[in-house]
Amino acid sequence: MALLMALAASCSRDEQVTPNTPTAAVANQDATRDSNLAMGNPSGAVTDATNYPNNYLMTKTQYTLSYSRDKGKPNWVSWHLSSAWLGSTARQDNFASDASLPSSWYHVGSTSYSGSGFDRGHNCPSADRTGSVADNTATFLMTNMMPQAPTNNQQTWAGLENYARTLVGQGYECYIIAGSYGSGGTGTNGYATTINSGHIAVPSNCWKVLVVLPEGSSDASRVTTSTRVIAVDMPNTNSIGTAWGAYRTSVNAIEAATGYDILSAVSTTVQTTIESKVDTGPTS
Repeated sequence: MALLMALAASCSRDEQVTPNTPTAAVANQDATRDSNLAMGNPSGAVTDATNYPNNYLMTKTQYTLSYSRDKGKPNWVSWHLSSAWLGSTARQDNFASDASLPSSWYHVGSTSYSGSGFDRGHNCPSADRTGSVADNTATFLMTNMMPQAPTNNQQTWAGLENYARTLVGQGYECYIIAGSYGSGGTGTNGYATTINSGHIAVPSNCWKVLVVLPEGSSDASRVTTSTRVIAVDMPNTNSIGTAWGAYRTSVNAIEAATGYDILSAVSTTVQTTIESKVDTGPTS
């Protein structure tokens, strides 16, 4: 556990100094790297840039996402987290535009958030992908970023990221889907609806869903009515409280706000039960 908490220091914070001596996580011999989209495609995203530029499916080894051309940010990002993804690679901090976007689209760059008052907030965290330099570098592509109020990104959001890795240290694996919705957030420079001359939309809310399972296989079929599901919906503001547990909600509530079907690969009978619950489990 101590090893994983040391690793957790490299959270999604925008301007964090990389530790000089990263600590390796101990991978469980039964842990595997499984499908990042095993719980389903929340928005039915497709790889059709012409007809669906604002629900554009992008599949990477490290995570899968739906990208919005007009908002300059992902709608959602989905990834798998187990000890098989964790290693000793340092945080790369090499933010970069994503060359895999269609060439005719505006490409958000590493400096596009500069002076905006918002962090380049990771959806899939750097510290969830420390198995190799390539894995960690992928998390710094700007298609994985959303404009996030610094207090939210660096404290509240980061606290939940750290807790997910704590669960991995306890022998669990997690399927995590994160995203943002709404219009307008409040960063260090005050309220804004867009940044980067209108190319990037600032969301009003940042949400995340974690499905927590013991390590195993055939993961979607192992989700039952007693599976722990953590859902949070956080206001994108610097006045946010720092305890992530205060922002727990139901999956149903997030689906109502976004229009997504977040756990579509899970049995509909099971979905009915787990998506209506608000988690009351431990937060550390």
